[in-house]
Amino acid sequence: MAKNKKTEAPVPEDVEAETAQAPEEVPEGADTPGPEEAPEQEAPKAEEKPRKDQGQLLAEAADKYLRLAAEYDNYRKRTAKEKEAAWGEAKAQTVAAFLPVFDNLERAMKQETADEAYKKGVEMTMKGLQDALAGLGVEMIPALGETFDPNRHNAVMHCDDPEAGENTIVEVFQQGFACGDKVIRFSMVRVAN
Repeated sequence: MAKNKKTEAPVPEDVEAETAQAPEEVPEGADTPGPEEAPEQEAPKAEEKPRKDQGQLLAEAADKYLRLAAEYDNYRKRTAKEKEAAWGEAKAQTVAAFLPVFDNLERAMKQETADEAYKKGVEMTMKGLQDALAGLGVEMIPALGETFDPNRHNAVMHCDDPEAGENTIVEVFQQGFACGDKVIRFSMVRVAN
């Protein structure tokens, strides 16, 4: 078998020089990069942020969790306190609505009457109202014979009494009530000296 060898014809030197120097023809309207539009090469980024390791990410997540848990705990305590304050205010307003009834029963008990059954009925009604108020945690503010306290008493009159001590309450015009530290109604009193 004979092998066919392809032989190339020698190319003249002047044709080789023209093809080496001639630029490729580009069709008109095609975008060609000009000298100022050189293709961008990715420059190495000198200021890359260092990647956070998993331990640091875990510590940040734990910190966020602890802050969120603390915020929730504060919210829970604040709402419980607001709820308790709202309950106390509602109770005080309700009791204040019944205090005129207490005043009327107190006046009725001070009146002389010949009807013992009527007197006993008024006393029993007063006892029932006092028990209901005590069940709600409402107490009468002690006043007669006590030292005047502007946080619990309302002085509407003043008198000179040599037998009474300085700033002593000698008469109570209207009984005061308190629920814990909250005063529902101040005692209306007369203060001596």
